Order: sequence, then structure tokens, then C-alpha cells
Amino acid sequence: MKRWILPADATDAARLVLDEASVPVPGPGEVRIRVRAISMNYRDQLILKGPFGRLPEQDLVPLSDVAGEIDAVGPRVKGWSVGDRVTNLHVLDWSDGRPPAAMGLGLGALHEDGVLAEYVVLPARRIMRAPANLDHSEAATLPVAALTAWNALYGDHPITADSTVLIIGSGGVALSALQFARAAGARVYATVRNNAAGEALVRRGAAGYVNSTTEHDWGDAIYALSGGVDKVVDSVGVSILAQALAALAPGGEIATLGLFDAAGGPLDGYALLGKQARIRGVAVGSEAMHRDLVRYVETHDIHPVIDRRIHFLDAPAACTAQTAGGLFGKVIIELG
Repeated sequence: MKRWILPADATDAARLVLDEASVPVPGPGEVRIRVRAISMNYRDQLILKGPFGRLPEQDLVPLSDVAGEIDAVGPRVKGWSVGDRVTNLHVLDWSDGRPPAAMGLGLGALHEDGVLAEYVVLPARRIMRAPANLDHSEAATLPVAALTAWNALYGDHPITADSTVLIIGSGGVALSALQFARAAGARVYATVRNNAAGEALVRRGAAGYVNSTTEHDWGDAIYALSGGVDKVVDSVGVSILAQALAALAPGGEIATLGLFDAAGGPLDGYALLGKQARIRGVAVGSEAMHRDLVRYVETHDIHPVIDRRIHFLDAPAACTAQTAGGLFGKVIIELG
């Protein structure tokens, strides 16, 4: 089979190496997946550039989010059969409730090879049924981006039809949050860096937007536009917490999940206390959340937004495309 290798000293997509390897054989408790689609996430860029998610002197098969069908089942596997359409679970052995103390960084990081290959073998406890209404490429968007959006909206203080939600930008998490919140009947507002993205979000159901490049105090502008939001899906990071807090209605929650930055400025303590606001860190989600997400996607016939589909043999180009400006939705690597 073919697979892509990220050499230990590589920090650029152009250094990816197309490798030939034996088709892996599933052992006890494992299944083999014939890979049909792989979804890219921002964390993949962090791992590519390192040192985040990398071990010294260790080559790595990159990327974490896969969809395909089971084509071989190892001994002592129950509940799965050849032909089942599946995706992976990002976190191993987080069934429900509190996250494990050591969550790891998912497939394609540290000591775990990823899914940029024609076949992958995974523990049967690390897979999930793919939604029946999605094709493989759409299903591949669920393990990280869609599940993170689901956790942000429903993992604590779940939204309702009466809720108002703020999304940041038009990446995979933001678009998933828009789709899920609108399916629930909630109103959604957005901040964007250009009006074209804002108008595209409005066409997909957003109630309005603020251009954060022209509105320095965009949190106040969102508050004025919306009357205050109940939930902020912060896909940027802690540096925008002050603005997110300004946009928040009393009693609201900021679900912060972005990896774009790790440094934050000072918060307005009076606003934090006066609004009795909550700030919650979000990192993907549990198996139970993922199962709920699959049912929700099927029930509401939600189809993830894909910006472009790139062939497996052009995987380096897909990595480069993900860093280009103007993306609206996910970059998918597809196999025949």
C-alpha cells in the first residue's frame, strides 16, 4: 500500500515522502479500514511545523481524521463487520463524562502514526459508525472539527432554540457550530475578516456579522447587534477572551478551543463577575458525544461544508492549500 511519511527533520509539506509498505493486518481487538477520505485540521499544521506533537528522530505518518469502510476484522472483535462505514474516535478510551487525565494529541502525533495511508489498523474501540446520510469525505470531518463544535455547543450548558450563539470566522469548527445551532433553532452571529465571508455565512443561516478588521471593539459591536450572546464558540484562542466576554450576555459561556494562540491579554474582571460568565476549555469530545453527533447529523440531514477535495497522491498540495487564505470549509484528501 501507499502511505505518506513526515520525516523526523521535516517541517514543510514539500518534504512529505510517498512510501510503499505492506498492507497491515489487524490483531486481536483491531479492525482494518480501507481509507476513502481524510480531513485536515489546523492541528495538523502545528504538527507539521513542530515541535508541537513531534518526537525527536521519529518519522511519522501524519493526519488524524479518517473515513472509510472496514475490510478486515481481527480476532475478538464484536459489533463490527466487513463493509461497515466508519470514522475514527479522536481520543482513545474517553467513553463519557470527564476527559481522561492523559488525552494525548490524537493520531498522527507523538508516538502514534496517523491516517495518511491507503489502509489503517485501529482498535475497534477507537472507531464510530459514520452517518448514513454523508459520503466518506463529509464523514471525515466529524472526528475533530464537528465534534469540537458539538462539545462547545452541548458539552456543558447546552444551547436551546432560544439561544444566541457567536462563531468566529468560517473554518471547520465555526461552520459546524453554525449548522448545528441553526438546526436547533438558535440564532447565530459571526465575526469575520472580510465581508464576503460574512455574506456567505448569512446565506447559510447566520443572522448577522461584524467585520473584526474594521471594528476594533468587535465584542461590543456583536453585543449591540445581537443583544448579547449566550454562547461564544471561540475557535481562535485565549487572546480574544476579552472581546468574547464583551459580546456575552449575562450568564453566558465562552467555549474556547482555538490553537491559533496561547497568549491572552487581561480580562475585564468587572465584566466577568458582573455577567457571572463561564469560560470553558474545549478539546474534541467523548465517544458518547460523538454518538450523539452522528444521530443529530442524520436526523437533521446536515452536510459538512467542504472547500476543496484533493487526491491522495497530491497530499502535499492539500497541506499547502489549508494554509491559504480564503478557505470556506474543510480541505479533504480523497482516495479512489
